[in-house]
Amino acid sequence: MMHRYRPHIIATLSLGLPLIGSHLARMAIGVSDTVMVGWYGVEALAALVIATSFLIILFFLGMGFGTGVMGLIATAIARGDETEARRSTRMALWLSGIFALAVMPLMWWSRPILLALGQTETVSALAQDYLRIAGWGLLPMLAGLTLNSYLAALERTQVVMWITVAGLPLNIGLNWLLIFGNLGAPELGVQGAAIASLSVQMAQLVMLVAYCEWLPMARKYHLFQRFWRPDWQAFFAVARLGWPIGLTMTAEGGLFVASNVMMGWIGTQELAAHGIALQIVSITFMAHLGLSNAATVRIGQAKGRGDAVWMRDAAVTVIGLSMAVAVVAIAIYLVFPEALVSLYLDPAEPQGPAIVAIGAGLLFYGALFQLTDALQVVALGLLRGVHDTRVPMWIAGFSYWVVGMPVAYGLAFVAGIGARGLWLGLVFGLSFAAVLLLLRFWRGHAQGDWTRTQPAV
Repeated sequence: MMHRYRPHIIATLSLGLPLIGSHLARMAIGVSDTVMVGWYGVEALAALVIATSFLIILFFLGMGFGTGVMGLIATAIARGDETEARRSTRMALWLSGIFALAVMPLMWWSRPILLALGQTETVSALAQDYLRIAGWGLLPMLAGLTLNSYLAALERTQVVMWITVAGLPLNIGLNWLLIFGNLGAPELGVQGAAIASLSVQMAQLVMLVAYCEWLPMARKYHLFQRFWRPDWQAFFAVARLGWPIGLTMTAEGGLFVASNVMMGWIGTQELAAHGIALQIVSITFMAHLGLSNAATVRIGQAKGRGDAVWMRDAAVTVIGLSMAVAVVAIAIYLVFPEALVSLYLDPAEPQGPAIVAIGAGLLFYGALFQLTDALQVVALGLLRGVHDTRVPMWIAGFSYWVVGMPVAYGLAFVAGIGARGLWLGLVFGLSFAAVLLLLRFWRGHAQGDWTRTQPAV
């Protein structure tokens, strides 16, 4: 049995590990911004947190085109259809650019929006200053995501990781210069952080484009030749596939934003512990997300080959790998919860012991998160591999907001369980999504009538 799955394990890890590294590096870049702006000032940090939350929601909305096209490209390449791979990638780039430009006014005039949401005048003004610069970074971010999908479908994920990792020291260096005004540079505060982020994103996009043009195996796709010519059939095909993914990501991201708000209703210590516990859980979630991306490519390849056995074996492999990561994370969360939470707190902080106690309790539910969140994100990756995004959008939205959020509210406030009840409700919603999404894949796609029935790893 192990012999049967070994080639799938090797292929999935060769795709997934660099993608995991890319996600972790991207997360580290965000953490470096938060830490360095926090050193600059409290109001600047508050503005950065609000502004990046605003920007991330828009990124989630627009990322569906670049994410969804991964399965299309993988399927086209597996069929040997160079034209379809080129058409899909180009139109995903078009759609990403159109979306980024369309939402730019929201960031340019974000101050009144933030004031209406209850932010102070100072924080709203500083956040708008940040977004008027960093908002332009949405274009290279979304275009880079599309090229990441293109290279992942070509099984060239290592370069994506190294380009992302290279952005970390560049971002830290530019932050040091422009936030604080070191070495004669102007002291720009939060605007300096925005300039640094935009510069890093543009540099990463240039490197990705250059690599796509240089890569010998990619030259036959002629990706950027006559790039200006529209292909409306491919344009609308990618749009139909991509917008449900964007809404799904926004629904999930909004779930955790809402949990932040509700945790603030419970208490300041609970909110601090919640933020720390979510940050810890997010680190291991990057592993599941990278494996989900690898699943999209592998299942897309199976669809292109018309191989049902290959598809099922690839799906079993990625689910097994994700569960292995979850088991390790669960063990760490259950054995070292206080130590993990303490890493985020100053030992001299008088409220520290109370926050550690609350956070350690939340990590018990964080251990449950590992199973449920892993399964639902991997299931979404499997379904994207077979180009199935619209029904999963409704399943995810229903699970997060009709099931998970009411249960979380009921347990936290009606039943009086508090912070732990809120997290238990989130686990319930994510579990509901995982079950329905996996059932849709196994019953609706993995058992299909395929052209070839023998494994072909």
